Amino acid sequence: SPSMTSILFLFILLFTRLVSASQPLLIKGGTVVNSYGVSKSDVLIEDGLIKKVAPYLEPPPNSRVIDATSKLVIPGGIDPHTHLDMPFMGQVAADNFFTGHKAALAGGTTMHIDFALPIGGMKAGLKEWRKKGEKAAMSYGFHMAVTSWDEKVASDMEEMVKEGINSFKFFLAYKGALMVTDDQFLQGLIRCKELGVLPMVHAENGDAVAYGQKRVFEELGITGPEGHMYSRPSNVEVEATARAIRLADVAKTPIYVVHVMSKDAMLEVAAAKARGQRVIGEPVVSGMTMDESMLLHPDFKIAAQYVMSPPIRKYAVDGVALQGALASGVLDLVGTDHAVFNSTQKAVGKNDFRIIPNGVNGLQERMVVVYDTMVAKGLIDLTRYVAVTSTEAAKVFNAYPRKGCVCEGSDADLVVFDPKATTTVSAKTHSSAMDTNIYEGRTYQGKVSVTVSQGEVVYENGKLTDVVKPGRGKFVHLGPNMPIYEGMDKLSATADAAMTKVDRSKGAAKTEL
Repeated sequence: SPSMTSILFLFILLFTRLVSASQPLLIKGGTVVNSYGVSKSDVLIEDGLIKKVAPYLEPPPNSRVIDATSKLVIPGGIDPHTHLDMPFMGQVAADNFFTGHKAALAGGTTMHIDFALPIGGMKAGLKEWRKKGEKAAMSYGFHMAVTSWDEKVASDMEEMVKEGINSFKFFLAYKGALMVTDDQFLQGLIRCKELGVLPMVHAENGDAVAYGQKRVFEELGITGPEGHMYSRPSNVEVEATARAIRLADVAKTPIYVVHVMSKDAMLEVAAAKARGQRVIGEPVVSGMTMDESMLLHPDFKIAAQYVMSPPIRKYAVDGVALQGALASGVLDLVGTDHAVFNSTQKAVGKNDFRIIPNGVNGLQERMVVVYDTMVAKGLIDLTRYVAVTSTEAAKVFNAYPRKGCVCEGSDADLVVFDPKATTTVSAKTHSSAMDTNIYEGRTYQGKVSVTVSQGEVVYENGKLTDVVKPGRGKFVHLGPNMPIYEGMDKLSATADAAMTKVDRSKGAAKTEL
């Protein structure tokens, strides 16, 4: 009967899925790359975990074997900076947690950390972002933004930590919307220290940006996308970067500077590190590889694609400097600031650059663009590549070695990467929901051959597999007291001990002339 046929079909489908999920997977013949070394090893995966990493492994019964000869086997990418399904500037980002995850998996990224906004308060904001995350197709975590300050915010931060959030972002820009004052920022830094969590900062001087926008638009009459970069010159980023770092030093807390976009802002990070301060600097792929001249393109649709904050700078000056800083360790890990808006959404600002939704893509492109830019051109080796695209993020946010490592016992999130093949980027073929791509038509050295997420093959032969469904993803609980805090109590105690209290209770000491 039709009903029996339907039941049988559902049983077969369920059985097939269960077998597929539990089927051992053996990746043979590849070169395993971790941040600490390279080895010729096979990788055995069972029950969503890496069971064994060693040469010449024999396939278990009923296992699937993937030939990785002449290819690299690397930890799945971790993008520490994304904005999926985000309401912003009157629009909602085009990629949600499913379409964004499809793009990520197709590009070799198996985990990201998204910024939740405290819309209606932190608890309500987290509830809303958890609802967005129900569409997830891979591992994800959350940062939480801090956009105001009072005792309730301070209390709610502790609740967020219990819910698995160990990082809080403060905006020194977006006056009248997300921006906090110096006093609020300092109080937030102190609270982060108390909770053992990481403060992050969007470093632009919001007052200077507001002035620049008014002057460029109203006084100079520049209304197109080029006005965006003119109204936010690098000095407003540099000033805020320096201020944020100095205030973190006052609070004696680490600080994570998101999307370092200019050479001079990077030099502020470098100077702080030279002083011994604990600063994490994050460049983004667009800032490392693109040029501000695209904002001058005569076609508004193309120019508007590149509007993000802080703006993309001069490649020959800033992009090259950011690459060198990432290679040398001045900058630590690479994000994307993936916040995508379709051309129709960007078009709302056709006559006013101030209302063009800010954001560019990068979730799918990051792994190959960084490989091409940094490894293929000889700036870094493979171990550093793995570090800046995966391992450092896992360590910074307390997910290592569960994530960011092709190690026994780690989650089976990894990529078979072909260093000899190439990848050509196009909006026509990407997996994102957006209708444009800032990397359009460019060909990069390196290609993702296979992506494994949570022990399942999710991408191979140039396409996503059938297991990629909304809801298969898992929230990753990120705990406090990450490695960057180790020893900071001693540094604070040493600084406190250097402040001597003078006892004047017995009267002023006599002074001999």
